[in-house]
Amino acid sequence: MKSHKDLNVWNRSIELVITVYQVTKDFPKEETYGLVSQMRRSVISMPSNIAEGAARQSKKEFRQFLYIASGSVSELDTQLIICNKLDLIRDESFRNISDELTQIKKMLFGLLNSIKG
Repeated sequence: MKSHKDLNVWNRSIELVITVYQVTKDFPKEETYGLVSQMRRSVISMPSNIAEGAARQSKKEFRQFLYIASGSVSELDTQLIICNKLDLIRDESFRNISDELTQIKKMLFGLLNSIKG
């Protein structure tokens, strides 16, 4: 099995972590323990679960961690929509992150479909 570092979806999700950290650093201080914390945990969960799954010994376990990573994509997508509705994020950043989440989700499901067992 490949190392997690060889997986395109892991690399793209790492880049998304950087983007989300950069965007949320400009959020209001009162959101530090609210949306900022939630969004950062969600985005960090994506590459972390991909890496943990890739390190597991069975394909079944790897698939389970990919499903968890996919759940984190949906979680961040929801938080992103909330930020947009609260005018905490610029429209361009919202679209860019949203588009990247869509691509990562597709990549996760492509990887899931390629792993049998």
